[in-house]
Amino acid sequence: MRRTTFILVLLSLLLAVPVFAVLPDRDEPVRTIILIRHGEYEHDEGCDEDVGCGLVVLGRQQARLTGDRLKAMPIAFTSIQASAMTRARQTGEIIAERFPGLDLVLERDIRECTPSTRREDIMADLKQGEAAECEANLEAAWQRIFVPASDANEYDIVVCHGNVIRWFATKVLEVDPLAWLGMSVANCSLTVVQVRADGSKKLIAFADSGHIPYSMTTYPGTAAAQ
Repeated sequence: MRRTTFILVLLSLLLAVPVFAVLPDRDEPVRTIILIRHGEYEHDEGCDEDVGCGLVVLGRQQARLTGDRLKAMPIAFTSIQASAMTRARQTGEIIAERFPGLDLVLERDIRECTPSTRREDIMADLKQGEAAECEANLEAAWQRIFVPASDANEYDIVVCHGNVIRWFATKVLEVDPLAWLGMSVANCSLTVVQVRADGSKKLIAFADSGHIPYSMTTYPGTAAAQ
């Protein structure tokens, strides 16, 4: 009887106190970057190569769920940016609706591209200089985005693409950048990176899609019900 009473009291205390997941923190300012892969989109070779195809209905639903998850976080986001490609821009616009105080900024250096990889078949399909151009763009984006915070903690939302996120992950972990193809990133998943005051970086989460129901979760190269 006493044990049952103790359990009931403990449960009542737990239910009475709000519980939030808290990102790792430090005494000095930290920049937290949340990289988001765009939602599921129309796969049509007829779309403009640079601008790309737009989101399908499922992709818009994924983006709304992602926006809701970010909005539920006890965080005051500092900025939101998105790749200038249509599928990322549309995902960013849907997420930005949850944050009327932030202006969505479009960036071209985080557009989808294919950096060098160990896969000879993929490299054979690239135009001469294409991988090098991709890596130059991503390096510029890396230098622009992954910098220490100023005087206080900063929280940045970056909506981009799977290859971009995977390449960034190799840079954060300081491993061979050719290893990027050994990872997969679900649509509208969250990859979280923190940059400390000394410039060091830590991968907090990779391709977290827990906010999207399993039946609505899609990965590169998989067919999804529309």
